[in-house]
Amino acid sequence: MAGDQHDRGGEGTAGRDDRTGDGASVPVPPPPAQPPVYDAIPPGYERQAPSSGAGAAEDVNDAVPEVNDAVPPGFEPVRPAGTAEPAGPAGPASGALPPADGAAPTPAQPIPAQPMPAPTQPVTPPPSAPTTPPPAQPGPQAGPQPGAAPEPVPGFGPPMAAAGGFGAPGQGAVPPGYGAPQPGYGGAPQSGYGATPPAYGATPPAYGATPPVYGAVPPGQGGGFPLPPLAPGPSVPPPPPGPANPAQAAAVALLNLSGLGLGYVLLKKWAFAAVCWAAVIVLLVVALPADPDGIPLGVLVAFGIVQLLAAADGARRALRARPETLALPDRRKFVLPVALVLLVAIPGGGTFAYGAARDEAVEQSLLDRLAVADGKVKKSADQSFDTARATYRDALDTYQELGTQHAGSRAAGKVPDRLQAYYKAVSSPYDRENFCGAIAPLKHLRSLPEVVDRGLLGDLVGKADDPLARSLFECGVNTIGAAGTEQTAADQFNEVTKTFPDSPYPARIEPALRAKLKAREQSMDSSPCETAEDLQRFTTTLTRMPSATYGKLAGDAERSAWRGEFGCGISQFKDKKFDEAVTTMDAFVKNNPSSSKADQARNVSIAAEIAQETDAAGKKVPSGATAGGSGQQMVISNDGPGEVQVLFTGPVTGRITIPACGSCKAYPGILIPKSGLKPCSGSSSKYPKRTLYLPPGTYQFLQKRNSTTTSAEVKKASSDKIESGYSYTNCLYVTSLY
Repeated sequence: MAGDQHDRGGEGTAGRDDRTGDGASVPVPPPPAQPPVYDAIPPGYERQAPSSGAGAAEDVNDAVPEVNDAVPPGFEPVRPAGTAEPAGPAGPASGALPPADGAAPTPAQPIPAQPMPAPTQPVTPPPSAPTTPPPAQPGPQAGPQPGAAPEPVPGFGPPMAAAGGFGAPGQGAVPPGYGAPQPGYGGAPQSGYGATPPAYGATPPAYGATPPVYGAVPPGQGGGFPLPPLAPGPSVPPPPPGPANPAQAAAVALLNLSGLGLGYVLLKKWAFAAVCWAAVIVLLVVALPADPDGIPLGVLVAFGIVQLLAAADGARRALRARPETLALPDRRKFVLPVALVLLVAIPGGGTFAYGAARDEAVEQSLLDRLAVADGKVKKSADQSFDTARATYRDALDTYQELGTQHAGSRAAGKVPDRLQAYYKAVSSPYDRENFCGAIAPLKHLRSLPEVVDRGLLGDLVGKADDPLARSLFECGVNTIGAAGTEQTAADQFNEVTKTFPDSPYPARIEPALRAKLKAREQSMDSSPCETAEDLQRFTTTLTRMPSATYGKLAGDAERSAWRGEFGCGISQFKDKKFDEAVTTMDAFVKNNPSSSKADQARNVSIAAEIAQETDAAGKKVPSGATAGGSGQQMVISNDGPGEVQVLFTGPVTGRITIPACGSCKAYPGILIPKSGLKPCSGSSSKYPKRTLYLPPGTYQFLQKRNSTTTSAEVKKASSDKIESGYSYTNCLYVTSLY
């Protein structure tokens, strides 16, 4: 280690080798020391203004501890006023060379004292840890006073013993490092970082002593003084607002009204610009794709409020904004014109573009509605008009709305063609010559000018008149006489006569109906009953038409109807439908009492009634002959309660009624012993009687007696042959079971 110490001595004391023979040395000024980096001012020290050198470059605000931190050069302990600088203990001269081997040590020469710099304002020490001794009370600071003893200055860390310094013995010691002793070279304990510095004037370590170790403090050993908090820097006041600039405020407001927050961009207010952008994004999300109904009113109101607020706020901020705070300070004169252009271009262009998109959406929507209406018409063409009436009405309403309320649309331009297709679909029964089925659709088509604009209908106005007149005429002629058409046929003939008097069809009605009547009469022999019913309905229809025009035809039809009715009764009798024949002939007689066929119809009815009890009466259709004043006499008496009817048929046919016998009763039957009473045993004047004159022949008789309190209804058929030259008597009585 001696060589190392010698080298240091050589470096630190240039010219130290000029030694005299007696060992005296010439004082040599110490070499300039390398300026270490210091972080803080130890308690009790103050900075001295350096005259020159590296010490002037030290940053007084550097408070970061470093390994070379000790008492910085140019700092002196603060001593109370009036105290003198203490003299340090004698020691070897600083920078003295060690004696040669075996030689006596040469006394060290003292280094001349350096003049003390002028005292400066003391620096307030940082707050110390609880273990650190409190600093000396502040007071007037001054340089050392002659004759005054210096006060000890508190150091950092625990007090340490004086150590030998560099140089000859007796010279002042250099303060060891701060903190607890640290292991040095060779394992010797050394003073560490953070140790308490020796008091002012303490003897520096002797020349050749082990230098202190600078470096990191091992864990658990000593520590430095706490770092003072950094003082906040001086606050910079904001620049004063500029003068009011209404044009600038208006430009920013207009830029914000453009919808893109460009006013905030000019002011560099990015957060507010982002709000405007978000509002535009929301508007686009709601508005696109364009809807025929447009943007909801609430969204438009909200967006407008945002834009107005942005314009007002932008104008407020820009009114006194300084030019240097703007994004384009050198082009302010172009801002207002650009704002006006953008206000027209962006909202106006956006509105125009959205309007075009919305118009197209409306067009597509109208075309879709037109297609739906077309589908309804096509689907309903195969249905009856009564079934499809509601569907046709919906389609027609759509055509009317598209053609009138959306007259300039593409869909409206197609409505006239669609109405032509509508007419063809609705009138399809007429094309198939289903005249009765075409009446209702054609009436609907004829009424179209009342519900659809005439400009849309074009040549469809009045087009259904002739088809409707023909359909009414043809349907009436073809259905007259059919069941259930009595009124409708008359209504159709009356309508065509009243509604279309100038058409050729009213004049064709009477000839057509007469031809229909003649054809019906010709079919009477083959199907008399059906023809009779048709002719009766035919007559009913004609009676509901103007009599002046159709009265004669109605009379002819009525006579034909009754002829058909008589023929029907004869046919029923021949077919042994005796009950139906009775009904038919009774109706004929009732409705045609003066008819030449009335007597025969009456006889057929009587014979049919007898035939229901005995088949012999139905073998031959009776004629119209009745019993007269010539023939064989037959007296018929009534010996029983209640009146009795006697029906007979044979060469002549007839019916007589014998009044009731008031005193006559029913005779006991087989269950009661006979009492000796015999029917018709009384005087002939006692019994009511009737006389018939019948031509000879075989007759079928039917006795009909209504029920009484003592006898039940009686229907009894019998047969009798009338011969010429004889007279006949017949007594009718009633027997009972008790």
